[in-house]
Formats: sequence, structure tokens, C-alpha cells
Amino acid sequence: MLRFIARRVLLMIPTLFVISALVYFIIDLPPGDCVTSQIDELLARGDADAHRRAEELRELYGLNMPLWQRYLDWVGGIFRWDFGLSCQDTVPVADLIGERLTLTIIMETSTIAFIWIVSFLIGTYAATHQYRLGDYVASFIGFIGLAIPNFLLALVLLYVGKVYFGLSIGGLMDPEYIDKPLSWGKALSVMQHLIIPVIVIGMSGTAGMIRRLRANLLDELQKQYVVTGRAKGLPPMKLLVKYPLRHSLNPFVADIGGLLPDVISGSVIVSVVLSLPTTGPMLLGALKTQDVNLAATFLLFVATLTVIGMLISDLALAALDPRIRFGATSEK
Repeated sequence: MLRFIARRVLLMIPTLFVISALVYFIIDLPPGDCVTSQIDELLARGDADAHRRAEELRELYGLNMPLWQRYLDWVGGIFRWDFGLSCQDTVPVADLIGERLTLTIIMETSTIAFIWIVSFLIGTYAATHQYRLGDYVASFIGFIGLAIPNFLLALVLLYVGKVYFGLSIGGLMDPEYIDKPLSWGKALSVMQHLIIPVIVIGMSGTAGMIRRLRANLLDELQKQYVVTGRAKGLPPMKLLVKYPLRHSLNPFVADIGGLLPDVISGSVIVSVVLSLPTTGPMLLGALKTQDVNLAATFLLFVATLTVIGMLISDLALAALDPRIRFGATSEK
């Protein structure tokens, strides 16, 4: 088992290296660079020194160097928490992403916890009460969650909150806490404002997980060993938890690796709609302006979370299923 964990951790390093290279080179593929739009504005104003200013900016951002050299400089700076300069106000990327990364991690972690807890409870109840009212309600919630896009649900909640309740549900904290140091008041404000984004972003993921767990558990409940257990008089709860529920959780747990990128990508548009100070709106702006350092840093962060999610998924599966543990042990 230890050898299995060590091998997976070591595999993460080349995986992230390849992802970082692909991300960096693909962002730089379109013609032009982050200076192009700035120079166009200077030329539109009739600035005679626009071209000289362009050369100065390209030298400042390192755009006059070959792409491979810029990439190596960026990768080397990661280990020093130095992601280069952003074209937005010529500010170091590390200064721009600090609080946004923290808020993003808090929001995504809360969303995944919401998806897991709600889908586990509803999916288990729906499977054990098949064709009853609770099962139909769970199925209805699942279909609604899959059918409604996240950004549309966010717009509906914004409208309902403003028109009918006089509430402003945008942002992740009250205005008085913006740019202020961390305090209990700020933490409480963030927790209160997290409720709506977590529900909006997690709705589609919760719906899919409910349907998946319900189908897996129903399949297990119809197998012969469950019928035999009932015939022998095993308590229903003990029979459910010890065997069918545990077996049906394998695909449920395996989905964590794919759940992370889905949640993060789905939160980009929602963050724009709800004016959330997370990495989503900044990433969208960086991709539009070809701010390679900023965009590549955000995407590498998403890739790192995905790889970590896959590792957690594999370890959880090994802890849940003895067959996986024995397979890892037998490789020794």
C-alpha cells in the first residue's frame, strides 16, 4: 500500500510538468500578446511613442525572449512562489492571486462537501424507498439540477433576492470587510455569503451524484447476497451499511477526481454573475488579454487540485474496497 501511494505521488510531478507546458504554450498560440491591446489604445490616442513604449513593455514582461525561455523562468519561479509579472497594472501574479486563491479554495471545498453530503443522504434514501414519494422528489430534484445551467440559477436567485426580499446576494463578504485583515466578523460574513454560491455551483453536481448513487445502490440491493441476508434475518440497517451501500460507493468515491475540475470550471461564469472575488473572473480576463503568466498560474492551480483529487479518490477507494488494497499489496 505504501508503495502504491509513493508511486502515485511521484507520478504527480511529471503529470503537472506536462500540464504546465501545454497550458503555457497553448495560451501563447493566438497572434499578439498582452501588450497588443495596450499599444492599440496608445495608437488610437495618437501617441507617437507607442512603438517605443511597446518595446519597453515587452522587455519588462520578458516577451522579447523565446517562449521556451519564458516558460522555464516561470516554472523555476513557482518553487519560490514567484509567478512572474501580470500585464494587469504590472503587478506580480503572486500579489494578485493571494486572497482570491484562499477564497476559491474555501468555496470549492464547501461546494464539494455540500455535493457529497446532500447526494449521499438523498441518493441512499431514494434507493431504499424506491417508487415512494421521497424517491419521486429526489428524482425531480435530480432532473431540475441537471436541466438548469448554473449561471441561470444564479440570475434567478439574484432577481428573487432583490425583488422579493430586498437582499443583495452578490459577493463573498459584506462591503466593509473588503481589503480588511482576517477577523471573526469577516469569517462569519464569508460563511453567510457562501450559502448561495455553494448551492448554485453544487446543484448540477449534486443532481448527477444522486442519480448515480441511487442506480448503483438499487443494483446492489437486487443481488442474491442481499436476498440471502434478509432471509437469514439480518437487521435491515446492518445489512444495508455493511454490504450493498459499501459496494455501491466505489463509483461514488471515484468521481471526486472529475468533480473538482467540473466544480471549478462551473464556478467561473457563476463567479462573474454573482460578483464573487474568486479566481474565476480574473482567469477569464487573463485569457482574453493573453496574460500568460496569470492565466497559466490559475490553470496550473486547477490542474494541481484535479491531480490531488484523483490521489484522494484512489486512496479512498483503497480504504473502502479490500480488493484494491490486496491488489496494491500483491504488487510488492
